Amino acid sequence: MLESFFQLKRNNTTILGELIAGGTMFIASVYIVVVNPALLSQTGMPYEAVLTATVLVCVFSSVTMGLYANNPILVAPGMGINAYFTYAIVLKQHIPVETALGAVFWSGVIFLLLSVFRVRNLILKAIPSSVRLGSAAGIGLFIALIGFFNAGFIVVKTPFIGLGELNSITLTFIAGLFIAAILSVKKIPGALILSVFVTTLLAYPIGRWYGDASAVNFGNPRLVSMQKLLSTPDFSTVFKLDLLSALHWSVLPAAFGLLFTDMFDSISTFVGVAEAGNLKDEKGEPRRMEQSLIADSFATIFSGLFGSSPGTAYIESASGVQAGGRTGLTAVFAGLLFLPLMFFAPLAKLVPAIATAPVLVIVGVYMMGAAVRIAWDDFVEAIPAFMAMALIPLTYSITQGLIWGLFMYTAVKIATGRFLELPKTLWVIDGFAVLLLCLEVA
Repeated sequence: MLESFFQLKRNNTTILGELIAGGTMFIASVYIVVVNPALLSQTGMPYEAVLTATVLVCVFSSVTMGLYANNPILVAPGMGINAYFTYAIVLKQHIPVETALGAVFWSGVIFLLLSVFRVRNLILKAIPSSVRLGSAAGIGLFIALIGFFNAGFIVVKTPFIGLGELNSITLTFIAGLFIAAILSVKKIPGALILSVFVTTLLAYPIGRWYGDASAVNFGNPRLVSMQKLLSTPDFSTVFKLDLLSALHWSVLPAAFGLLFTDMFDSISTFVGVAEAGNLKDEKGEPRRMEQSLIADSFATIFSGLFGSSPGTAYIESASGVQAGGRTGLTAVFAGLLFLPLMFFAPLAKLVPAIATAPVLVIVGVYMMGAAVRIAWDDFVEAIPAFMAMALIPLTYSITQGLIWGLFMYTAVKIATGRFLELPKTLWVIDGFAVLLLCLEVA
């Protein structure tokens, strides 16, 4: 049954090969079960509840991807977009968590409609590749900056930011960063989760020998608070979204950022994984792209319902593809492996911020690879890309970086007399972006 449903022979693979690939994919991505709750809990959401929501998103979304799109793509709460949800939407704009989750849900619904009616093809063609690449690199810088801040390695200093104090906390972070870097360079399977584990062990003496453990864990003394290994899953954020408040005009910029970030991230991931594993159709395009985007949009809808930042296709899926994964069975198995983790919230709470911070920095390195493909010798392409890349971390807003990158691209095309090259859809997007800026000012 599995062989016929997933077309294993046609894809030159076996059940055992798919299961091994799914396990590899799981090991490469399991760090999100620790990192996502660590980030989202800063909004005031219960850590255990976010962990449960994260696991549910991983399971339901990956299984949906495997069964509907039959692609070896794991889907989980996205890095970068979870930081955007936490810092830019909830903490900076002071949007209530329930309303923000409603915005996640509606962005997923819109993404689904755009995918079903193929409008996303027009949007994709309208956004210049240079701005997309610059945005991807900018998100990488954004994620790395958050990691440095969480570790206290970078701190706010008058008038800007600077290097923090070198103490037991930051030195432990540096050690963890070296470990994560070395494991990644050596391409050790599960490098990121291994670095989290080792750095947690290194951090254990802090609070025992060097002072208050709360200094390394977002203000909560988690390193010394574990009383049991297993716990009942916390479903307190499930179905707690506020759908009506999320439709207010003031929330529109946040929903816009979620939608476009999720969409661009998903499309770039599908393209990257398809290139890595030669998973293409007869036209040379990523296979079953439409079905994959529909499955990915459901992941965002699930995220809003369960209580997490948007789910998206994971670039770590390439590890499973390289291990031999060729069908949706890989994604289904990888997703199901997450299910037991929702019962280990007390164990996950032992992981301090300085243990997940190196992961954020390394993930930032991964995402910076997009900058290589920017045509830096062509200023018409390079300047808009740089605007997006620089403004995303500097403004703590993916939306702002994307908007000003598009504005600059439009401006330089007009200035060079090449405005006829601008797609009509881009003019519409620019107009919508002006409206969003006016709403933010208002």
